[in-house]
Amino acid sequence: MVKTKPLLSAAILVSAFAASSVAIAEDRSVVQETSKGVQLRVEGHLPSLSAATTWLNSPPLAATGLRGKVVLIDFWTYSCINWRRSLPYVRAWAEKYGDRGLVVIGVHSPEFDFEKNIDSVRQAARDMRVDYPIAVDSDHALWRAFRNDYWPALYFVDTQGNIRHHQFGEGDYEQSERIIQQLLAEGGKDIDHGLVSVHAVGAEAAADSANLKSAENYVGYERTENFVSRDGTIWDKRHAYVAPARLWLNHWALSGDWTVSKQSIVLNAANGRILYRFHARDLHLVMGPVSPGASARFRVLIDGQPPGAAHGIDVDSQGNGTVTESRMYQLIRQTGPIADRQFEIEFLDSGVEAFSFTFG
Repeated sequence: MVKTKPLLSAAILVSAFAASSVAIAEDRSVVQETSKGVQLRVEGHLPSLSAATTWLNSPPLAATGLRGKVVLIDFWTYSCINWRRSLPYVRAWAEKYGDRGLVVIGVHSPEFDFEKNIDSVRQAARDMRVDYPIAVDSDHALWRAFRNDYWPALYFVDTQGNIRHHQFGEGDYEQSERIIQQLLAEGGKDIDHGLVSVHAVGAEAAADSANLKSAENYVGYERTENFVSRDGTIWDKRHAYVAPARLWLNHWALSGDWTVSKQSIVLNAANGRILYRFHARDLHLVMGPVSPGASARFRVLIDGQPPGAAHGIDVDSQGNGTVTESRMYQLIRQTGPIADRQFEIEFLDSGVEAFSFTFG
């Protein structure tokens, strides 16, 4: 994994998908302010959308059939906190400009294998109120066609099918909306030039960037960092891990009977623990049951105590929660001063698989 600047990009570079043969010019345009708005060069052309695995909320859409419309392509995957924090803006733009000629298309390109399940994507779209058309891209064909490397990633397409701008990662929402307005105006639409007002709550709330000193970290051996259990990582084999007595900031450890694989870790026996020392307002963990339909109880502690008012939306004040499906769980949201804290999650049942920690 490679990241660019914290938070603004808080986006994930996946080099395996970068070497494809299509559509977007290598020379990305630079936005320049002018008296008439922004000066946008043509970056490429909207690729064919025919390679989508299936479509949700809409019959299949074709690039040629979208001529005359301004199109906003939003690459997402439902376990990604960075995309979740951008969603309120994309949702608001779809609602405000949908009857003025804007078509928003969410391209769901999964990061983890569990996100390829179409029923899970459909449920996530309902839960997160993603009502605009969704091109399901389980084979990453559209990802490659756009030469995309990021979640979230926005591509702004004019009425002639030209890609005129892109935005990688969180942020720059005002500029993005101004570009939508400009492309609609170029297409002859009379629009309200006010900006949407977004009140994001829960997992969609903006990160506390002033206090964010912990970066996303995977727990599978391929991309993890700062793992400090005794004996190190034992690849693809059951092992009884022992956590050290002390963790340094942004280091983590396992305790109990776990199997560490390339993409994830799996708990083989009850009462296994994950410990992580972090510095952020929010802590999330992408995890789920190994067997679909199963569940596993867990308990969260912060600095050795129940989280109380610092609990996330997926646990109660005593730190109790249950893993019922594979997704991102918000476990900690602090309300007081932010400092280095030690997080601990103990699973009371086996059969849990964890993928990555994210912060905000």
